Amino acid sequence: MDANERIAAAERALTKEFARADDIALFNQEKVLAAFREEQIALRHFAPSTGYGYGDEGREALGRVYARAFGAERAIVSPAMLSGTHALTVALFGVLRPGDSVLCITGMPYDTLRGVIFGEGNGSLKDFGVNFDVLGLRENGKCDFAAAEAALKRKNYRMVYLQRSRGYELRDAFSVQEIGEMCRFVRDRGFNGCIFVDNCYGEFVEKREPTEVGADLIVGSLIKNPGGGLAPTGGYIAGGAEYVAMCENRLTAPSVGGEIGSYAYGYQAYFQGFFLAPHVVCQSVKGALLIGKCMEELGFENFPSLDKVPADITRAILFSSEKELTAFIQSVQDCSPVDSFVKLEAWDMPGYDCKVIMAAGTFVAGASIELSADAPIRKPYTAYFQGGLTYEHCKIACRAILEKLL
Repeated sequence: MDANERIAAAERALTKEFARADDIALFNQEKVLAAFREEQIALRHFAPSTGYGYGDEGREALGRVYARAFGAERAIVSPAMLSGTHALTVALFGVLRPGDSVLCITGMPYDTLRGVIFGEGNGSLKDFGVNFDVLGLRENGKCDFAAAEAALKRKNYRMVYLQRSRGYELRDAFSVQEIGEMCRFVRDRGFNGCIFVDNCYGEFVEKREPTEVGADLIVGSLIKNPGGGLAPTGGYIAGGAEYVAMCENRLTAPSVGGEIGSYAYGYQAYFQGFFLAPHVVCQSVKGALLIGKCMEELGFENFPSLDKVPADITRAILFSSEKELTAFIQSVQDCSPVDSFVKLEAWDMPGYDCKVIMAAGTFVAGASIELSADAPIRKPYTAYFQGGLTYEHCKIACRAILEKLL
């Protein structure tokens, strides 16, 4: 069976999963369209601004659209937040104060956040006297509720922290239903602080967002799902008005908060990207299902299992050697529309504790809503495949990967 035959067989086997992804995309597209219409978005909202940005209608309307679509009271959407890690940092420092304690119940946070949390002498939360306790997950990759209950009894926490995506861990992303269960659990145990969710890679994969099931704040990057492949940079913070206001004070200054913030290039790409995001995320989800099915047929274990509804756009694929791993990552780069000729090398990326190899031949540098893949060079050798602006691109890349493997 050649690559095309394998892909055709995989598509037939995935008919039900593809139909489900299409249904989710339609639901989310209607939700986003309703937010645009309710906020009466007009051409004037795309206009650039300079200086302080007082009365910047585009900035303010963009935040309202995100808040409506995500079921939140308020949102910040800003090109001044340069990555998911930066947006998360702004939100953490906005809400937390010296002496506060945080309880993370979803395992160790993603690599680039560890310096933000535990770093010494670099302006981290630890440097500012914020304690951050991390609970490991159970063997099945799920929340250890017994350990969480015991921790909540021992200490008065200001924040409960949840990471939706797997990061570089071999676990499934947490579904919105599971996040809702965690939110209810900690509330039922008397927790009345901030429930904070790192929502990166999860937006629009399901019909609900964590803010609709009990989370106080969700945070993410615009060069992932919600930017729709058009946002050139930026991040968002959405949730309760009180908490978002605290984050605005950290993003700018306590005296001005969300009243300032200009963008000289205009907001059209941000509005249009968010409008396209439900469809683009659907393309990415279907592409990940396709590569997962084809790799499974070749004997490569990958996560999440194909009988599960994906909770984010990433797929983890296990390899037996560094050589096999890097060959897979290179094959993704070879199929990129940008820098397809580049030969990849693992390097010491800022914020990681080992070398990382990354395929990202993208229009927006490093955008993981575009077809990309990356891997830390460590055992178990695992590639993290994500993105795809069009299913057709994912399919072409899948064929090239299979041809190399076969």
